[in-house]
Parts: sequence; C-alpha cells; structure tokens
Amino acid sequence: MKMSTNLKISVSGVRGVVGESLTPSLVAYFAAAFGEYVRGGRVLVGRDTRPTGTMYENAVTAGLLSVGCQPVILGIVPTPTIQIAVLKLRANGGIVISASHNPEEWNALKFINSSGVFLNHNEADELLDIYNQPYTNYVRESEYRYVHTAENAFNIHKTKIFSQIDVDLIRKAKLKVAVDCCNGAGAPYTRSFLEELGCEVSTVFTDIDHGFERMPEPVAQNLGELGRLVRKNKCDVGFATDPDADRLAVFNGRGEALGEQYSIVLAIAHVLDKTRKHANVVVNLATTKAVEDIATKAGAQVFYSKIGEINVTSEMIARKATIGGEGGSGGVIWPAVHPCRDSFTGMAIVLEMMATRSETITTIVKSLPKYFTVTRKIACPDSRASQKVIRELRERYSSQKPNAIDGIRIDWDDRWVLVRPSNTEPLIRITAEAKTEKKAEELASKFATEVENS
Repeated sequence: MKMSTNLKISVSGVRGVVGESLTPSLVAYFAAAFGEYVRGGRVLVGRDTRPTGTMYENAVTAGLLSVGCQPVILGIVPTPTIQIAVLKLRANGGIVISASHNPEEWNALKFINSSGVFLNHNEADELLDIYNQPYTNYVRESEYRYVHTAENAFNIHKTKIFSQIDVDLIRKAKLKVAVDCCNGAGAPYTRSFLEELGCEVSTVFTDIDHGFERMPEPVAQNLGELGRLVRKNKCDVGFATDPDADRLAVFNGRGEALGEQYSIVLAIAHVLDKTRKHANVVVNLATTKAVEDIATKAGAQVFYSKIGEINVTSEMIARKATIGGEGGSGGVIWPAVHPCRDSFTGMAIVLEMMATRSETITTIVKSLPKYFTVTRKIACPDSRASQKVIRELRERYSSQKPNAIDGIRIDWDDRWVLVRPSNTEPLIRITAEAKTEKKAEELASKFATEVENS
C-alpha cells in the first residue's frame, strides 16, 4: 500500500505536511490514479501560492502524463475558477493543489469530476481503490500527450458571475472596498474584478511571492490589518479570503469583522429577495439559525447537510436549491454561477445587496436576525478517540434527540452545539450558538470541557 499512515484522506481530498506525509512521489501516484479514474483525456491543474505548489504541480503533471492524460496547466488560480473551467472547457476532471486554510507547511490535492464539483464519497472511494491497486496502467511513450497551458482562466469565472448580477447598478454605487487576499490565489485577480464593478479598491497581502503574511484562515483574529485598512481609507466594506479564495469574510465600514456566519447570511438574504419566489436553501449543520429565520420570512425551506463542500453541493443539486453554503467557513454557494464555494461570487452578491438597498453593511446587518456563534478546536490526532467522544455525547444527550448525521448536533429552543471531528485537521471542532455571546461562550466552554474529559 503506497499511502502514508499520517496522510489525511477525506471528502475534502488528500492533504498532509510537506516532506512528511505528503511527498512528490505520493502526489504523482495519486495524480496517476486520478488519471485512470477519469479514463484519460483532458485534466485541468491549478494551484494556490504555497512555495511547494510548483513542485507538486510538476508531480501532478508527471502522474497524469504517465497514464495518458493531457494536463492543462492553469497556474495560480482560485479553486472555484478551476471548478468552473472544468465544466466550461469540457475537461474530464481537475486537480486543485491547495491546502485551503491550513498553514503553509501543509499542501493537498482536491479532485474535481467532469461536472466541475468535487468527488463525492463514492467517487472518492473508487479513486482510492484505484490508488491502492498493486499496478498502475502506465502508457507507452507513443501514447504520451503534450502539456497545455490555459491563460486567463479567471475570465471564464468572472464572466459567469457578471452574467448573474446587476453590474451597472453596482458601478453606479461607487463603493469603496478593502481586500485582504492572504497573498493567495485570489491576489492576482481581486483588484481588477472589483474595479470592473466600479469599486475604489484598497488592498493588503496581495503579493503572491511573499508567502502567507498572516494566518491563512479568514477569521477575525487573523484579519487585524484589514480592519485597519478599512478604517484608514474610510471604506464601505472589507473582504478577506483564504489562500485558495473559496472562503469569504466580510467587514463593516467601521473595520469590524461580521463573523464567518454573516457571509452566508447576507448572501441568502439577498438572493432570496432577488428571486421573490418559493425556494429551497441548503446549508451544513454548522450554519447559524438566522438562515432559518430569513428563509421562513421569505417562504423558503431550509435543508441541512453534513459538513464538507461536496455534501452541501450534492444536497443542493438534489433539492434544486437556489442558494446555500457553509456558514461556519464563510462559504457562499450560488448554483446560478456554479455549485461551489466561491469568495468572488460572495463579494459580488454583497456589493449588489449594498447597491440595491443603498444602505451600509452595518444598517443591513441590523435588519437581520442576530445570533452569536463561538467555536473551539480540541486537538485529537487519533480518529478512534474522536469517535469515542461522539458516542459518549450521543448517549449522554440522547433525551435531546441529537442530529448525528455528522458528528453530533444538540439543539435546544434558543441555542445549539455541534461537536465533530474535522475533515481537514487532526482535531475536534466545537461550534456553539445562542442569542447572547455569553450563553454561546458558556455552551462552547461546557462542551470543550466534556470533550477534553472524555
């Protein structure tokens, strides 16, 4: 078996620490297995700005060539760009080289099917079966394909977004916007994207050659520079993304982070208002109850999914959802553009919302339901130990009829808590929500203690 025991395999892909669990040879093997899985043909390859990206891009290219695929190199592009381009260019699949919000010493492969969405559980299992076969079906020299390079793939992405929003209305609003790109894959494109929408743009951390100059997860404690930039330049709104530009954080005009949940809350409120018809909404279990309040008022119905983008998108496709996403990660998913998490789509929706209402973000947020969300992370490197924690909690709170489709979510009338093993890191995540910050903190702390004592 070729796989390192320390490698993290999940519905989110294959990721590990560079030089330890994730080696170039292993990456090449996985790329070859994916090439066999998609039965050859054209495969798009894109990456974020991590220093190891070029090395792994070469390893992926080698693996794909070895089984007769034609690699199409997109270079440094946002993850949603790759997903949209797979469908537009009619590729057999795509490989994203990015560990998303993980620190720089991590990297990963994420696999996209011909529909432009990540592999689901069954597809990922089939890929892993191919990977674990003792022999790989390498092709002869005469069957090797040329490597192609596709320039301006982001234009496909941008054009799709602009087709779904009122570009002229946003331009007339002449909004001042500050952006923190974490020196990631969104950095080469964000300024021009926003300027084409008529925005006056200020940026921080947009140099793709400087590595990550802040912690990559776009949460408030990592985004102090963006807050200062918003205040200094008197911006109307601030946006922050993660290294592969699928997650979005929003700041108000006072330079205050709204919290990860508000990216999806704002998007759902605006899109439901745009559609003005019965609609389905799909969000994951870590999403704020404010979504239910907004949907009920709009006559829409909310459905919940497991954590993980493919779980949300699969449920959205099945439910023919109008809008959805992952509240806990600031992941906006608007199928009108593409069924994938997309910070650029999220930015466009928020700007259109502000232009439509002629209101500040602060005023808009005050009109929306208010809950407080608190998160905790508890280290838990042993998957068996994490499952033991979930079993014990399920038994302890059985009278509350917990939702156990993904970890365990326990609901009360005015609060809820979700405890689950992470798909991407060796830890247990705790998300707690209540009507006041104090109650949310108390709930999160209570369950952190229970997890640590299990």
